Amino acid sequence: MTAVAAFRSSAVSQLQEIEARICRERRPLESRVVRGLPHFQRVLFSVLFSLGVILTPHLGFGQSASQIGPWNLTELQQVPPASFGPRQDLLQPVYYQSNTRNNKPTRVFAWYARPAGEERVPGMVLVHGGGGKAFADWAAHWARRGYAALAMDLAGHGPEGPLPDGGPDQSDETKFGTFDDQAVANMWTTHAIAAVIRGHSLLAAQPGVDANRIGITGISWGGYLTCIAAGVDDRLRVAVPVYGCGFLHENSVWREPRFDRMPPAQRERWVKWFDPSQYLPQVRCPILFLNGTNDFAYPLDSYRRSYELVPKQRTLSIIPRLPHGHIWTFREVDFFVDSVLKEGEPLPVLGELQTAGRAVSTTVNIAPARLKEAALHYTTDAGAWQNREWKSLPATIEPAGERTIIRAMLPEGSQLVYYLAVKDSRDATVSTRHAELP
Repeated sequence: MTAVAAFRSSAVSQLQEIEARICRERRPLESRVVRGLPHFQRVLFSVLFSLGVILTPHLGFGQSASQIGPWNLTELQQVPPASFGPRQDLLQPVYYQSNTRNNKPTRVFAWYARPAGEERVPGMVLVHGGGGKAFADWAAHWARRGYAALAMDLAGHGPEGPLPDGGPDQSDETKFGTFDDQAVANMWTTHAIAAVIRGHSLLAAQPGVDANRIGITGISWGGYLTCIAAGVDDRLRVAVPVYGCGFLHENSVWREPRFDRMPPAQRERWVKWFDPSQYLPQVRCPILFLNGTNDFAYPLDSYRRSYELVPKQRTLSIIPRLPHGHIWTFREVDFFVDSVLKEGEPLPVLGELQTAGRAVSTTVNIAPARLKEAALHYTTDAGAWQNREWKSLPATIEPAGERTIIRAMLPEGSQLVYYLAVKDSRDATVSTRHAELP
């Protein structure tokens, strides 16, 4: 190997290490990242910084530090031009400016809701799923709970139908259509995430809203978007994706009809830009993953791979046969958000699932008196996750000082998939990750 080649190889290796550290720290320009680097890495970082260049998993040389994936955060975190309609009770309609599409500006319609009074309140960004819209009732739900909320439409619609200057629709053809790297800016996910982050910026700027206490929750495709937004927009203080996750190309309802039929290069391009697995490792806010055992769209294998990418502060709530729909009344979501943004009572925290032979256990950080029940959920079925029959057995609740130990015995049989879950005194469910016994 020549001296030049050796230097190049060493430089690439050093830059990859810098990139990894940047992603772990989430705030790439903070001096604390640089201070911990060896001298050679500090020199390389300084060169990159002086050129206005930074690396992330989604970027190469020549892209600015404000760019994550296809999103320019410097632009998206500015307050967008907006036009509010008259307020009726808790709600106000609003249109705000978003990205250009095919060189033409677009607008987003949303419902803004805020409780009465002058007190500063936290805020929530509400992201609908497939077939959804800007749900006024969803925004009102959070306003009644003491939050300002913004529920935007992500299908190019207003309250009466398609907007002449709306963004792309949310059909599968639009989401998975053929594109090259130059056309990334026109894709649905690019526009949807831009609308979400601009919506956050708009919400944070409203009178009486505490910009330092804003979270996000999304349902189905909105949960998919929430996974991305939580990894991209570091202003968010809490996130709750419901159903949605990443690794859609490996297992999801879209794998066979969409991903398996894509040319390999097209599939890799879609995953690189738009799969949540590319962004979940950068999540730094507390995040609750809520899903059912038999979800038709987001199966448990892709779900587990997704939440395991989040380095810390993740909570799971896997509920047997949870229905899939635009349901915004899950108590787990409300309590989890309250615990972060209002210093409310947190959900129980479960330890890792332990398996010794057929005995399984976990710990809970609260006393038994605050638990209503515990259960072992399991299936012996194989095949598609959506079709597996799940069964449940009571688990024991044992005091252990200020904590609690949950224990259960696995039934006889092979090909077991199982996890433990508890319900607290408020009927809120928290679970361990699932495990598999060959």
